Amino acid sequence: MPASASAAAEPETALPVPETPAPERAAKPKRQPRYHVVLWNDDDHTYHYVVAMLQKLFGHPTEKGFQLAKQVDRQGRAIVLTTTLEHAELKRDQIHGFGADQMLARSKGSMSATIEAEPA
Repeated sequence: MPASASAAAEPETALPVPETPAPERAAKPKRQPRYHVVLWNDDDHTYHYVVAMLQKLFGHPTEKGFQLAKQVDRQGRAIVLTTTLEHAELKRDQIHGFGADQMLARSKGSMSATIEAEPA
């Protein structure tokens, strides 16, 4: 028998086809936890100081700065920024380093600010 005939007579064995895995879904990147920078009221800083500080440190326009200054005065605190922890720490430290209000003789230093986690 010719070689080709004997090969044709043998049953073909199918090679296993590897399973194609289902395409993996791209994992959504996890959002970093967010933190509020909270500005606290005191009687040693004027509205003008607060507005100027918020403009310089946060880029808030005058109207937004004035609204936040009123909120701090009336409610005792205001959230001035919500961001990542590292950025919130930087902004809190910048508030603490802004200095005294030159319009008030009794003003001896910067305003107080804290950081708190944004509720989930």
